[in-house]
Amino acid sequence: MEGGFFMKKILCLILSAFLILSACSKKSETSASDEKFPNQTVEIVAPASPGGGWDTTARAIQKIMIDENLTTQNVNVINKPGGGGEVGWQYLKSRNPNTIAINSSLLLSNNELGLSDLNTDSFTPIAIMATEWISLSASKQSDLQSGKEVMRKLKKDPESLTIGVAPGLGNNDHLAFVQAAKASGVDVDKLDFLVYKSGGDLQTALLGGHVDVASTAVSEVKEQHQTGKLKMLAVTSDKRIEGIEDVPTWKEQGLDVVFPHWRGVMGPKNMNAEQRHYWDKTMKKIVESDQWQTIRQNNDWENFYKDSEESERFLKEQRKKYKKLVEDSGLK
Repeated sequence: MEGGFFMKKILCLILSAFLILSACSKKSETSASDEKFPNQTVEIVAPASPGGGWDTTARAIQKIMIDENLTTQNVNVINKPGGGGEVGWQYLKSRNPNTIAINSSLLLSNNELGLSDLNTDSFTPIAIMATEWISLSASKQSDLQSGKEVMRKLKKDPESLTIGVAPGLGNNDHLAFVQAAKASGVDVDKLDFLVYKSGGDLQTALLGGHVDVASTAVSEVKEQHQTGKLKMLAVTSDKRIEGIEDVPTWKEQGLDVVFPHWRGVMGPKNMNAEQRHYWDKTMKKIVESDQWQTIRQNNDWENFYKDSEESERFLKEQRKKYKKLVEDSGLK
């Protein structure tokens, strides 16, 4: 009896020791896993084709992460065009926290228009990186010489010109044009918009004369304007932009229109506090780097950085704003 009791006691001690060691091992593995995050290849999703503003932002982040050694993992840009950002953002929704994506106001307007069930609550806000201004441009061969002339022609006949936007109706480029058109007394319900998958596709269409005018980010057409391949007719900034001082603002052309165009970064909804902190810290390092300042200035982006918590509050405010903008556009 005593021998059996003694053996049971030894077995209990062995089992207890095994459980303690196992728990310690799991704790150690968890700690190691946390320290190594991101623990897989990092993906930065540009929800459009190469060449546009989303793609430029994604590749800037990729380059700085690599050059500044902000991760030991490989960093890839994944282009997922289609659906006005929807394809890329649905892809992000299905990924783990090693994947992030570029966003913009289109995430808000798509939802307001009933085009997507995704909204800001579907993801983890990481940062608002920068803002830029929107231009109205025409091909080099066009007879159009100013934004005011475009609006005068559209007021007379709203279907007289085709207007290119990307990557979808309801985004900043589209809403900025609608705001200028409404301020000019144009019947916006009759305007002929042609939608392209990305800013790069829209540039190609404008260069080829397949669309009369395009409302797009300044960075996407600045070089073509400077080299005489395209001509900018107006910008939505409050003052003329350095490097393209020959382009007047809408305000100078008699319209009270000032319209910024922001871009941010978000992750999948399932991020834990440590993962969100890593990305928050990483984006802060990126916007503080000399490389980012150079890229930002070269693309005429203005500093508009907001960290993860600030971005969350900002996006809640933006949802209210874009609800009203979409209603005013006649799309809803």
